[in-house]
Amino acid sequence: MATPAFQPARPRRAFDEIIAQVRGMVRSGELRPGDRLPAERALAEQFAVSRNTVREALRMLEISGLVQLRRGAAGGAFIAKADPGKVATTMTDMLELSQFSMTDLTEARTWLESLMVRVACERMSDEVMGKLTANVAEAAALSAAGDWERKAVVHVQFHNILAEATNNPVMVAMIDALMQVMQKIVLTLGPSEGDVVLRSQRKVLKHLKAGDADAAVAEMERHLRRIHKMWLDADYKGSYSGSSTSD
Repeated sequence: MATPAFQPARPRRAFDEIIAQVRGMVRSGELRPGDRLPAERALAEQFAVSRNTVREALRMLEISGLVQLRRGAAGGAFIAKADPGKVATTMTDMLELSQFSMTDLTEARTWLESLMVRVACERMSDEVMGKLTANVAEAAALSAAGDWERKAVVHVQFHNILAEATNNPVMVAMIDALMQVMQKIVLTLGPSEGDVVLRSQRKVLKHLKAGDADAAVAEMERHLRRIHKMWLDADYKGSYSGSSTSD
């Protein structure tokens, strides 16, 4: 990779100009994930600003998820890979701050996952079907062993594997972010009686194997409505004070 040639920062807030130039180079492809930015001193010279200003800009870029700062001899500032976890954190914060409700979240999730299941059924590969089958088998084994926490994680992974079947990276990223939020909710609420999620995922898998997209979508929608009611009954907003139920 050629060393990026930055321009001196213009009179607006200098760190904003630095951020804008780095973002511009990422958009143009001149900087790609994994690329290392010049050392702090070199950046300060190129931008004609102080090293403190460079540090401030790099911290802001790190917070936004565009740059990863690493310590040590091999450290420095690197262009980061896309991280759906940033979106998940924002969504979780918005839920906790009541900027949207569990009903809003479930409604959006139902729209998205209904489309995902339909497309997954159309584009399903033998490889992904094998992953789904193995996932459901693992969940059943964990249920029998009484390991509810690991089972909850495996249940969430079922949705990520379904997204993989769509062969659409945007869908994969959106479901990944959404499922990180769901996993936090599930693990916060704790275990519930029964295996409603496992039973539903077995049905979805059965319909997918039969190539019946309508039945698979209908089962997914029923499942999401049922889980939504469980979460409302458990009062997710009060979950940190001790209420619990989930699968």
